[in-house]
Amino acid sequence: MPQALRLKKNADRRLKAGHLWLYSNEIDIQATPLKGFEPGAQVVIEAANGKALGVAYVNPHSLICARVVSRDAEVRLDRSLLVHRFNQALALRDALYDKPFYRLVHGEGDLLPGLIVDRFGDIVVVQLNTLGMEAVRDEVVAALEKVLSPQAIVFKNDSSGRRLEKLESEVSVVYGELPDEVLIEENGVRFAVPVIDGQKTGWFFDHRANRAWLNGLVAGKRVLDLFSYVGGWGVQAAAHGASEVLCVDSSQAALDRVADNAALNGLHEQVAVGQGDVFEALTALRAEGERFDVVVLDPPAFIKKRKDITNGERAYARLNREAMRLLGRDGLLMTASCSMHLAEERLVESVRGAVRHQDRHGQILYRGGQSGDHPIHPAIPETAYLKALGVRVFRN
Repeated sequence: MPQALRLKKNADRRLKAGHLWLYSNEIDIQATPLKGFEPGAQVVIEAANGKALGVAYVNPHSLICARVVSRDAEVRLDRSLLVHRFNQALALRDALYDKPFYRLVHGEGDLLPGLIVDRFGDIVVVQLNTLGMEAVRDEVVAALEKVLSPQAIVFKNDSSGRRLEKLESEVSVVYGELPDEVLIEENGVRFAVPVIDGQKTGWFFDHRANRAWLNGLVAGKRVLDLFSYVGGWGVQAAAHGASEVLCVDSSQAALDRVADNAALNGLHEQVAVGQGDVFEALTALRAEGERFDVVVLDPPAFIKKRKDITNGERAYARLNREAMRLLGRDGLLMTASCSMHLAEERLVESVRGAVRHQDRHGQILYRGGQSGDHPIHPAIPETAYLKALGVRVFRN
């Protein structure tokens, strides 16, 4: 029987409202001292009156000291529960998509806090971001074998979340054999995904719907894709009729992948690449008198912690302002933020300020977020992180 973790009086309100996290200042450390728990161990959460509220795993050294995995105190985070949760998640993705390329498990959004699973056909890439999930790593592999029968399972355990949990970095194939090339299809376009040496799991499925919207507006247009990574936006734009696409990224390895993905789709003549710092590239393109019909801004998170909000908002404002300078008289800006701490209205404010700074007009045509394979937990605002705006920018 797992140890009990007792909450202070009234500290169960968020839990009863549906949240899955418990903070160290909510624990009755007189009754159940946090130092008495083994990091990663499973516990039964108790209200102040001793009533069992569910099962969680614990990390006594973290501000988020426990994460709930079930409201049933008799359940355990084991192979059986993982198989059940994976099947629930799979049913949703099967309803949303007709091909097996998606995020299968989105942490708290799929009631499995600390676990990310992306599916690339027969290849599965896993991130175990917490001690509690690390403790059941073998069960995760066994459950994935049971539910998906994959060709290979890769652990891409190199996230910042693991460092916060004092876990070592690890990237390895833990099951099966990884083919030389991992291919996916998104919005009718094929891509080779760098699952071992790419960012995160190798691909960002969360922008699928936002890219689909933009794809309908790029025919015959000149497109600039900033922070392009491996060409998710730019190569899709070319495939949907853009006359020219320039992908800019600081990573030459990513740009080599852009070229490969363009060639994979027979688009090498439409897609060009430019390596360098994006802010410097914006200045250089402006000096050269370049103009584009469409500019895509999909930067990394400028705001990773609350203390970064002020400087991060300045960075978003500057980026949108400089990008707009490269739009023609009537252009389209697709601007996005994956910073959970940046509210959507602040991204709108960055756009408004950039438009007025150039004495132009703006019309927000599209508001988007993460795709359905990144479900939002209604009690956990942190699971709603992605914002995207499609903005027409024009002159009188």
